[in-house]
Amino acid sequence: MLNLVSASWESVSTEPVKQNRIIAAIDMGTNSLHMVVVKIDPTLPAFSIIAKEKETVRLGNRDLTTGELKPENIHKAITALRRFQEVAKTANAETIIAVATSAVREAPNGRDFLHQVKEELGLSVDLISGQEEARRIYLGVLSGLEFDQQPHIIIDIGGGSTELILADSQEARTLSSTKVGAVRLTSELITTQPISDVQFQYLQAYTRGILERSVEDVLANIHPGESPRLVGTSGTIETLAMIHARENLGILPSTLNGYQFTLKDLRVWVNRLRKMTNSEISIIPGMPDKRSEVILAGAVILQEAMTLLGVDSVTLCGRALREGVIVDWMLSHGLIEDKLRYQSSIRQRSVLKQADKYDINLQHSDRVALFALSLFDQTQGKLHQWGAAERQLLWAAALLHNCGHYISHSSHHKHSYYLIRNGELLGYTETEIEIIANLARYHRKSPPKKKHDYYRNLVSKQDRQIVNQLSALLRIAVALDRRQIGAIARVQCLYNTVQGELQMLLFPSEPDDDCSLELWSIDYKKPVFEDEFNLKLVPLLQSSHFS
Repeated sequence: MLNLVSASWESVSTEPVKQNRIIAAIDMGTNSLHMVVVKIDPTLPAFSIIAKEKETVRLGNRDLTTGELKPENIHKAITALRRFQEVAKTANAETIIAVATSAVREAPNGRDFLHQVKEELGLSVDLISGQEEARRIYLGVLSGLEFDQQPHIIIDIGGGSTELILADSQEARTLSSTKVGAVRLTSELITTQPISDVQFQYLQAYTRGILERSVEDVLANIHPGESPRLVGTSGTIETLAMIHARENLGILPSTLNGYQFTLKDLRVWVNRLRKMTNSEISIIPGMPDKRSEVILAGAVILQEAMTLLGVDSVTLCGRALREGVIVDWMLSHGLIEDKLRYQSSIRQRSVLKQADKYDINLQHSDRVALFALSLFDQTQGKLHQWGAAERQLLWAAALLHNCGHYISHSSHHKHSYYLIRNGELLGYTETEIEIIANLARYHRKSPPKKKHDYYRNLVSKQDRQIVNQLSALLRIAVALDRRQIGAIARVQCLYNTVQGELQMLLFPSEPDDDCSLELWSIDYKKPVFEDEFNLKLVPLLQSSHFS
């Protein structure tokens, strides 16, 4: 029943394949801002890194009273982003994809900061959820490591959060993000140099307590007989691998990708680090600038995670979130088909999983989605100018518009907003999830209003315009299946610009059905549509759908 909708967009490439496209990806983390510039060879498909940039900005070092990003760190971040843009431009990058994670996600002024970045630099930054961050980290690791169909546990220790992922070559079985990070724990729990014994014991116990739930989730999804390998990514684990390699090999290997060290080795280093001041840590061979301040907390996170997971070694992977952002872009542009084909439909599968979770009548929702997309296509370039990306958001909202019934029939459109907004839809940015939730919220009752909290959560004027126009289309699509029996087979739109009128020809599934309830429902819902598009909507029932 879902094939018509589900196959309608992600299976087809939307752009012609160019040779050796150059793309830049920026990861705005809690500790640092990173950028990679890559050259994509679509014939393989693969990418090679041609430039890397990093700036330690410490966005996660927020105001202790308000939790807001500090003005000086915002200034540093914008300066760094401007430099990144210049590097990307010099490398002839055709586009820059930027994502922001926990520090910006949690800050009350995080969205204002992203709006400032857009205004000053013209750079759009996607705010992504913790689970979506974990999914993209998995994509990055998958692009740089051969899984051989074996399960792997991936740990990414950032400044503000730690992601734990259990995955094989296809499915990510668990995706979790916990609020323990090297910068966060250092600023909140470490006040002395060296750390006192009492603080150290609390740091260990606190970290273990926060990680326990995610670890339990991972362990519960390991099948009998499996022995997953632990893969570590990002700054903390890279630094620990560097200092371990320098001490044990005397030199730094040409690549740390695949470098391994044991839990026993890590415990030795944790015990050393806890007895040292920041200045003593900073002169350890292989210790990068500014990492010395937060390395102990990061090492403790890794130690506690490995202990809870029951693994005795970790293997470093040099690819993580920013490379995952590149892979995700390649998937969405039809450049990957083989190895990661299963991941390319992540949006569809995530929406359908939510629909199943909330006991949605899929036959009805699928018809509503088909009507919504048909109305979108027939009015594109006439009533609206939205493209493929907005069409996908409309599809998701149409599939999930009724999920609020899971809580209660009364005000179910408001419940739909809440469930979608908090349902961790994978493959979408926070902005896209906000749009989908608002579209579902406004499929009935009041039109979007500035006083509504839901609507105010939409930061940009463009996002509000998407909701205004596409929710009006969704209202009509819902009306077209009022009895939820498929009474209307298809719809044809005739736009008369002179009279300012849209005729909607309705073709019934059964020739003798007068579709009176559907016609009543359209008349009831059309004022919002007419106000939004400044025209008159005239539904006309046709004698047969074969006309």
